[in-house]
This record gives sequence, structure tokens and C-alpha cells, in this order.
Amino acid sequence: MLDLDTPRSSATRSAADTTGAEPTLFRFATAGSVDDGKSTLVGRLLHDSKAILADQLEQVARTSADRGFAHGEFDFALLTDGLRAEREQGITIDVAYRYFSTGTRSFVLADCPGHVQYTRNMVTGATTADAVVVLVDARKGVVEQTRRHLAVVALLRVPHVIVAVNKIDLTGFDADAFADVSAQAHAVATELGIDDLHVLPVSALEGDNIVDHSERTPWYDGPALLELLETLPGADELEQELEPLRLPVQLVLRPQGGLAPEIAADPEAAERLRDYRAVAGRIASGTVRVGDAVEIFPSGIATTVTGIRAAGTDVDEAVAPQSVSLELADDVDTARGALVVAAGTLPTARREFDAELFQLDARTLTPGIRVLVKHGTATVQAIVTQIESRYDLEALTHEPAQADGAPMSLQTNDIGRVRIRLAADLPLEAYRASRHGGSFLVIHPSDGATLAAGIVRD
Repeated sequence: MLDLDTPRSSATRSAADTTGAEPTLFRFATAGSVDDGKSTLVGRLLHDSKAILADQLEQVARTSADRGFAHGEFDFALLTDGLRAEREQGITIDVAYRYFSTGTRSFVLADCPGHVQYTRNMVTGATTADAVVVLVDARKGVVEQTRRHLAVVALLRVPHVIVAVNKIDLTGFDADAFADVSAQAHAVATELGIDDLHVLPVSALEGDNIVDHSERTPWYDGPALLELLETLPGADELEQELEPLRLPVQLVLRPQGGLAPEIAADPEAAERLRDYRAVAGRIASGTVRVGDAVEIFPSGIATTVTGIRAAGTDVDEAVAPQSVSLELADDVDTARGALVVAAGTLPTARREFDAELFQLDARTLTPGIRVLVKHGTATVQAIVTQIESRYDLEALTHEPAQADGAPMSLQTNDIGRVRIRLAADLPLEAYRASRHGGSFLVIHPSDGATLAAGIVRD
């Protein structure tokens, strides 16, 4: 269990005291090449934010001493590389989720592997991230694997990208060395179309610019890593402001069985419950208020929200990502898989679409394969009619659709452009416009395994 309440720095304490607000949720992922110090950075971040219990620290200190760790009291990487294979090999293999909190924000951290063969795991960690922290060795600069990670981040449209130039202490805190790496990172970001890029110098081993600004980098006037993570707007906040309401219906609520005695004794409450009908689900984006005009996909029927319940309480307003039930003015025919949207924003029904697929399963994906496509709460049968090209993560270009006359196929970790035909309409939106409306899963129809994650192309 993590210590979620201990403040770490005067900056955070003052922010919490002055706002008095509940911590907001922020999801971020980390990625980096092997030996760039990613696990050490995550361990340092958890340690310096007081998110590690004393007994765990003692265990890590003993293990570090047994292994002859020579860079301080203990090896911060041992706080995150939890699998035995990870500790033995000194690499991160699986996506590990860590949870910690400061006075102003609660964090979900997805620690992603750096090896190229685990690119699919990075996709898993970055898909729902508000930000991705990509580590770069200050001595090596932007390398091939850095370009791969930034390419995946760009394809997934992660709102914020942070390049942490690590091991700045090994350059003697050289401002010119940092400037060179920063220029390289900005050049790749421009090439990939990444708009919101932040570059900062850090030393995960020494703790420079992790939680507090380091006096050893007087030439850097930006925020420390944790300060930046505390102030960046989350995707949910952006969606509330910019994206219209999207509520995938999970189920329709109707009273079951007889009324409880205390309700039956109240004629008004009993009458209301007998007529009660609501659609329930988790708000994917936007805001809904009592009195709002909405439309239902796929029927296109327009109606009005007459009541909202969240956590068993009647409320006047709800926002993403709350789970709610909506009472509607009309007895609209809805079921699981329907979508409630803001009036005037009904998505176009689509039976065929182009997508970017991230192959996750070990089985080969070939043209003509029959699959299931899960979008929101709806699952429909589908066929992958064409694999147009495969993304070359080294050259950052797409390979041609045909190789030596043979049909293109996708293997594990491949990213490819495909065309999919559906057996029923889905309210698919371009991923560029909506991360929720434009994302889906490809599922094997026999065993239910997830074959690929996909995003809808424009």
C-alpha cells in the first residue's frame, strides 16, 4: 500500500493549502531505451514523493547492499522492476502500474518496457495516458529507440510529451550537452507532428530536477518533473472543455421485483420508481446536465435529460469520466451498445473504415480474417479486408502494401494501416478528433483474446 497523504515539498504543500481542492487524476507513462535509467527515475520519483513504505525501503536497501550497489544507499530501480526476470536481467519487461498522490493530484503511472520487442507493451501503457515521459541519455542523445517511442506517442495522440534528458550529472551538468539533445528532440517532434513537447534535464540517480529544482542546473529555468506533471491539464479536463458528450450505454435500468416496504409506504416515491427507466454507463467525454438535449445512436432519436444519478445520489451535472445513470424524457428504445450524445453531434454511422492497427497478439493478422470489433460498449462482427501498409519504426515511413507479390500481414509489435468492414453500424470518429470515439479493439471471435488495438484514421 502506498502512502497517499504525505506531502513532499514546500511547493506542493503551498499549492494544496491555497487551493483546498480535491486532488485530480493524472495518468502518465514512462518509456526509454535500455540503460537510460527509466526504472531508476521512476523509483526516485516514488521515493522522493514519499510514496514508498518504510519496510519496502528497508528490503530494497538490503538487496542493494547484497549486490554491492555503489551509487548510494540503495538502487532505486529495485523499487519498480518487480518481476524476477526483470531483476535478473536488469531490464523492464512488463507494464507495471504504480499509484501515488501529492497534495494537488493523484497519479497512475504506467512503467513501460524499453526493448523494441516489447513495443506492444508501450502501446498498452500509453493508450490512456495524459502524458508520456521519454527518457534520453544525455551522453547519447536521441537514438533509434527514442524515435520509435516518439513515433508511437505521436500515433496515439498523447496530449503531452516530456523528454527527460537523464544522467545530466555524467556530463558535468553541461548546458551545451542538454541544448544539443533538446534540439534533437524538438527536430524529431516536429517531424512527427508532436505539438506539446517539454524537455528538461534530470539526474535520476542524484535526484536533480525530479521533485525539486536543482541548484546544479542554474541555466535551466523550467519546472522539475513532478512540478510539471502536477500542472499539465489531464485529458479528462480537456475533453470536458473541448469534446461533446459521449456516453456509451452499458445497461438499461428498470425496477426489478417488488418495492421495498419503506418505498411502498410513500405513494409518490413508489409511483416514481414504477415508472423509472434510465440508461447507465461511464461518460467517455464531455459534460451532461439536467435539461440537456441529447440524441441516441443508432436510432437518431432526440430527447431530453430529466434526471442524473451518480454514486446513488441525484445530481444536476456530471462530467467525464464519471459513471452515471440518465433519466430521459421519452421512453427511448435503447440497449447495451447504444451511445448517448449531445444534440447536434450525432456521429455518422459507419460500416467500413480505415484504421491504424497495433498488433498485440502472437498470431499473424492477414487480409480476410474474421474478427470482432469492440468500440465503447458495442461489439460487432467484422472482416479485415485489406492491409495497406506496415509502419517502419526505424525510417518512420510506411512500407508498400505488397512484398514480393505476397499479401501484407501484421506480426506482433507491427503497426499497420488496414481497412475493416463491419457487420453493423458503429459511431466511429476520427482518432485525431476524439481519442475515445476513435479507438477500438480487435478481438479473436473464438477465444476472446485481444488481437490488436486500433485507431480510426481520418
